Amino acid sequence: MDKLTGFVGRVLYALPFLGFGLGHMMNAGQMGGMVPSYIPGGVFWIYFTGVAMILAALAIITGKQGRNACFGLAVMLLIFIVTIHLPGMSNPQMKMMAMMSFFKDTSLMGAALVIAGTFKK
Repeated sequence: MDKLTGFVGRVLYALPFLGFGLGHMMNAGQMGGMVPSYIPGGVFWIYFTGVAMILAALAIITGKQGRNACFGLAVMLLIFIVTIHLPGMSNPQMKMMAMMSFFKDTSLMGAALVIAGTFKK
């Protein structure tokens, strides 16, 4: 039963990243404004992170490179927190959304690290 619970938990964790990744691919133009102006590349990073999320979700579901995928997601989420959410809290119009995104990505990052620990080294 523990194997089934672990697998279901990994799938439930990975599915939103699959959706987020597909959303990045389908809405890259609209999301381009989320990339801070001090980071060169603009919409490239939307596509890059979209592909990274899709690949990470598939790796977590299949168990192939799942540990590395979780570590990669944790790093990516930390970058989102530092470059998007924390600076967004200084904007009064965006403060609440930035704070919610900060806590969401912090919890997803923590879960990625927990799930990374479930994979064999």
